[in-house]
Amino acid sequence: MKARTSLLVFWLLVSLAVAGCSYLPGKPGPGPEVPRPDSVLDPVVLFNQNCQGCHGADGKNGPAIMLSDPVYLALVNDEILRSVISKGRPGTAMSAFAQDEGGMLTNEQVNAIIRGMRERWSKPNALGGETAPPYAAKSAGDAAHGQEVYGKFCASCHGAEGNGGPKAGSIVDHAYLSLITDQGLRTIVITGRPDFNAPDWRNNVPGHPMSDQEITDVVAWLASQRPNRAVGVAANPSPATEGAQ
Repeated sequence: MKARTSLLVFWLLVSLAVAGCSYLPGKPGPGPEVPRPDSVLDPVVLFNQNCQGCHGADGKNGPAIMLSDPVYLALVNDEILRSVISKGRPGTAMSAFAQDEGGMLTNEQVNAIIRGMRERWSKPNALGGETAPPYAAKSAGDAAHGQEVYGKFCASCHGAEGNGGPKAGSIVDHAYLSLITDQGLRTIVITGRPDFNAPDWRNNVPGHPMSDQEITDVVAWLASQRPNRAVGVAANPSPATEGAQ
């Protein structure tokens, strides 16, 4: 009887010791494990973690272009989006995000971000039945004619010389022009910035949409204001290497 009681006490002490190990200081409590970063495929989570810092919550109101703009999403294809997210934009603040380019995202995660953007923000009739100008310029621009185009379509907001006007700030500021490529300027001229009430190519002068050549020429004029073109800011990069603009 005495031996049996001792054995019972022994196993009771062992049980208490084992139970105590479950409550060691600093030991994580029960619950879901933290997923590996490269296993996250939720497009909203990925966008919030990697994109909203520059492009804003819900893809708008950030310092960079409005990614949730349906017009922008109608203008760019998945190849362009995949290239910029993966490779970034050399010479600008947009860094590469793909693992094989030195970033943190897998190819599957890059595709998930693109899919999420399309699912959340694309609209089937974003262009209202009109054909948007081509994403990339087809020819070199005429800066002299571009100044005339600027006066017709842009000066009412940005001022006669581009230094700022009653509705918008300077677009010839040297710091700004050193941080944006010609393709970036072209994209903004086409899509506007609806989150900041800047009209797209159709609505600068109602009833008179800008032509492809007018857009190319005004970009050439803006680019001519850029002092000592920044290294890496190419004049007319190809869509495959240009960033999300």
